[in-house]
Amino acid sequence: MAARKTTEKSNSSKDDLLHYYREMLLIRRFEEKAGQLYGMGLIGGFCHLYIGQEAVVVGLEAAAEEGDKRITSYRDHGHMLACGMDPKGVMAELTGREGGYSRGKGGSMHMFSKEKHFYGGHGIVGAQVPLGAGLAFADKYLDNKRVTFAYFGDGAANQGQVYEAYNMAELWNLPVIFVIENNQYAMGTSMKRSTKSTSLFGRGLAYGIQGEAVDGMDVQAVRAAGEKAIAVCRAGEGPYILEMMTYRYRGHSMSDPAKYRTREEVQKMRDEKDAIEHVRELLLGGGHATDDDLKEIDKEIKLRVNEAAEFAKDSPEPGLAELWTDIYA
Repeated sequence: MAARKTTEKSNSSKDDLLHYYREMLLIRRFEEKAGQLYGMGLIGGFCHLYIGQEAVVVGLEAAAEEGDKRITSYRDHGHMLACGMDPKGVMAELTGREGGYSRGKGGSMHMFSKEKHFYGGHGIVGAQVPLGAGLAFADKYLDNKRVTFAYFGDGAANQGQVYEAYNMAELWNLPVIFVIENNQYAMGTSMKRSTKSTSLFGRGLAYGIQGEAVDGMDVQAVRAAGEKAIAVCRAGEGPYILEMMTYRYRGHSMSDPAKYRTREEVQKMRDEKDAIEHVRELLLGGGHATDDDLKEIDKEIKLRVNEAAEFAKDSPEPGLAELWTDIYA
């Protein structure tokens, strides 16, 4: 079956558009600052930035309800911010400080927030997918009508455990939405060189799972597809697969020079498909905001991000006793 890309748009009010703009811009400015701190040696270990993919999480979070869950891979800062986690706590965790969400022990790839129903941040490729199915199994058992978003990339889509999770999720009609963030490159390998599949969501058909491809650079299309998938899952007819066709502007991680693609390719995506610029044009063209209004929003967000960075720098490193906490349940 050929990929069918959703073009349906949710009806977006002025408030909706401003919300999308603020949320996506927060993620981008936060990630830019994280990249700076990494370059200064204040963030250690791995650091995978979400720049370019902001519309995916912002659109899906706009469709979600309180109590819905999310779990993802190591490219996770955007997911944390979109579900309402405090930028100060996220930045402090990135820098390994006591004020971080995992008290400085998780870093970029392994922080959690039970309060915001964010279950990581997982470093093992594809490992979060069966865990997401497990979260959905718990919700079905409790009959609480909650939905879980299990995010993974096009590279992880070739992992065997993904298909084991598909099989169990369909057998038990679990309320889980498998979100494939197809940013075209699995580390440095183009999707075109790694699979003969015409679509990744289409692989779910072998298990009887509904799915579709979505323009992941259009936040309105993402929200519309998310609302449709959520309705299926809440009605007890899940699971559902959403293949978000998106793009990352930076390398796979901070240590990746991204020589496997041209600068012209990246610039073309920025010029023609940037999700934030698209919403900016809708706001300006619809008379919902002026250029000065949007500059003021950017100024506010930069201040918020700078405050998060200062909070992280000022937060102490965890004491040695912290090594022994949260080791056993």
